[in-house]
Amino acid sequence: MSEPAPLRGAGVPVPGDTGVERPPSRGQTALREMLESSWLVTTLALVLALVISGVLIAAADPDVQAAAGYFFARPLDLLGSAWDAVAQAYSALFRGAIIDPGASTFAKAIRPLTETMTVSVPLILAGLGLGVGFRAGLFNIGAQGQIILGAIFGGYIGFAFDLPVGLHLLLAVLGSAIGGGIWAGIAGVLKARTGANEVIVTIMLNNVAIYLVGYLLTTSPFQRGSSNNPVSPPVASSAQYPLLLGEDFRLHAGFIVAILAAVFVWWLMNRSTIGFQFRAVGSNPHAARTAGISVNASYVWVMVIAGALAGLAGSAQVLGTERQLTAGIAASFGFDAITVALLGRSKPLGTFFAGLLFGALRAGGYSMQARTGTPIDIVLVVQSLIVLFIAAPPLVRAVFRLPAPGLVQPGTLAVKEASA
Repeated sequence: MSEPAPLRGAGVPVPGDTGVERPPSRGQTALREMLESSWLVTTLALVLALVISGVLIAAADPDVQAAAGYFFARPLDLLGSAWDAVAQAYSALFRGAIIDPGASTFAKAIRPLTETMTVSVPLILAGLGLGVGFRAGLFNIGAQGQIILGAIFGGYIGFAFDLPVGLHLLLAVLGSAIGGGIWAGIAGVLKARTGANEVIVTIMLNNVAIYLVGYLLTTSPFQRGSSNNPVSPPVASSAQYPLLLGEDFRLHAGFIVAILAAVFVWWLMNRSTIGFQFRAVGSNPHAARTAGISVNASYVWVMVIAGALAGLAGSAQVLGTERQLTAGIAASFGFDAITVALLGRSKPLGTFFAGLLFGALRAGGYSMQARTGTPIDIVLVVQSLIVLFIAAPPLVRAVFRLPAPGLVQPGTLAVKEASA
């Protein structure tokens, strides 16, 4: 049995090689540092974001502003008002995202949790796709466009064809995955063939997808009768995701698809040969190429798989939540999924729970605004701060005075991944 080809990062000279290893780019170094940060740093980043957001909530509260006018006379009034404002806002967020203890019925009490689960489905699916790309060293920023293309393909199959129950839903879901995979595959092929920067290509494809769905909704195949509104015909009932808890709740079988997708990504990246190749390329593409891995083919397949997962996120929207195709079908899920993937460190389990967290923020934000008058923009501030701190682990460690992790020598990560 022949020995495997040596990896350059392992310190073994490669025949015909100059022995000089190319240093990773700044983008790859930054991404690697984000993905390798500990769970403690990730948790502290979330806590820090909530604390700073609490300060903003207090600053925007009228009672706090009034108490600040006589701070030096009665400083405890300011502190009490600030505490009450923050406590009421986060309590309303909890009641709007998890459970409402004051609800009149059990169904109303658990409805916030079901809304969180419903909103989290596209975030989880798109985040899983982005996580696959991140672990392979690709900055796929195109989930927004891939969700839109998945919704276009799946939605069209859903309302344009009359097929048996079960088969219709299956084909619509597969169509969504194919649509997203094709759209992301364009960026993968360009990356492999020409070396085009995937960040620029996927961002441009996002814009193309946004204008494409807007145009399609003005054409007769996608228009709803004689309506002038940019909305498609409703998806046939045979192509809709079944509701899991009945008509009183929006939670649909897309949540089960998200769970199955997380299991699939775990198996793909941790138990399959192609997943090992993806991780090797992400750790050190030059060493992977020396070991006989086709880096260019890996780029293409990574993007196709990531796009297919994002396309499934589009199916959750068009076949489950909205049940029709609109120009805003993707909302901001594709961009929020970037944060979900980073917060979950691009691991399936972490991404799943990060998607639930962001689903809770989105679902509970409206309740927080309605109950306390807190601006809904505060939720966006929380998300933005999470992005900031997740993207800057040294900043979080400096704030909490945590020791810096040991430095990883170039190429050793590939060996660690290979032995994992």
